[in-house]
Amino acid sequence: MESLKDRFLRYVRIDTQSDPESTTYPSTPAQLAFLSMLKKELEEIGLSDVDMDSNGYVTATIPATISQSVPVIGFIAHVDTSPDLSGKNVNPRIIENYDGKDILLNKEGNILLTPAQFPELALYKGDTLIVTDGNTLLGADDKAGVAEIIDAAQYLINNPHIKHGKIRIAFTPDEEIGRGVDFFNVKKFGADYAYTMDGGRKGELEYENFNAASARIEIQGNNVHPGYAKGKMLNALRAAMLIDGKLPAGECPENTEGREGFYHLTKISGSVDSALMEYIIRDHDRQKFEARKQCLTKAVEYVKTLGYGIDLQLRDQYYNMREIIEQGNMYIVERAEKAMEKLDIKPHISPVRGGTDGCRLSFMGLPCPNLFAGGENFHGRYEFISLQTMQKAKDLIVEIATQE
Repeated sequence: MESLKDRFLRYVRIDTQSDPESTTYPSTPAQLAFLSMLKKELEEIGLSDVDMDSNGYVTATIPATISQSVPVIGFIAHVDTSPDLSGKNVNPRIIENYDGKDILLNKEGNILLTPAQFPELALYKGDTLIVTDGNTLLGADDKAGVAEIIDAAQYLINNPHIKHGKIRIAFTPDEEIGRGVDFFNVKKFGADYAYTMDGGRKGELEYENFNAASARIEIQGNNVHPGYAKGKMLNALRAAMLIDGKLPAGECPENTEGREGFYHLTKISGSVDSALMEYIIRDHDRQKFEARKQCLTKAVEYVKTLGYGIDLQLRDQYYNMREIIEQGNMYIVERAEKAMEKLDIKPHISPVRGGTDGCRLSFMGLPCPNLFAGGENFHGRYEFISLQTMQKAKDLIVEIATQE
């Protein structure tokens, strides 16, 4: 596991956060620099067809070691980390043989990673954990996936006696801001199907995700002196409150789980004169998803009747890949299940409350379920990962690739 650990630690120290406000692709130059570095590593390992296109996508081939014709399998991970918390100056720490107790991440800030707050820690007693110093995220989402794919590729290249068909790998930018495969060339990639290595704990196998949309609402009010405001003032902040108040109470992320959808107000700013609101809308069920978008639209239309100038920009982001996987592609899921069982990993199939590059790729003609990469508590200072789980994820890549 030393090679995998060292590779992962080297990757997470590189700041590759994506930027939702950027108009470039990729959204940050640091991602391009990291992708260029990965291209060089793949060439040094000995992969063929190594390429980095003008959009930053890095692709490569592990050549087949058998002559018979079999499906080409792909493995994909994204290089960017979430903009939710700083990914700069990541200072990972190794906890050998974790004892199941509280972990002090940061003495100055008294920041603790505790089983009381995060009961999943109990699953990792005795493992080697990699944690943050409490000031940044870790970046296991998804540099764990990147490290596992490259380590598996190196293993297969170094062991040409292992029988497998042609394998394609790809690394993408900007997944965290929903732009990960905006320019991905599925035909050029040339895989029959693929897996994203972008899941959480050991055994996760996901082929059902949210339908997703984003909403941006710009509100124009009218600010006059409050002493003489009657019949004249239009308070944009109050309009924002009215819109949010028209949405179903309690249907927000902090009150939902499983297949329950939600409205999530991610940003609100402004003044009496003007205001801005941003939402994300999520639901696994397509009809309920469409109804949620309609509900928000009706709330905006109602507030418009009160005299406010409002511009609503509603954009679909991705759809539930289950629609594609269940249309004759369940054998992909079954292949992953079989590989897990051979490695004594209990498959855990459940709907992911989020999305991956694979969601959009599935609708672009590349069926692409999601597999565990090992991280926990993504996007925040309490993110951690088990080295043993990372090793299992690497083993799973190899087993899927070499199944008869």
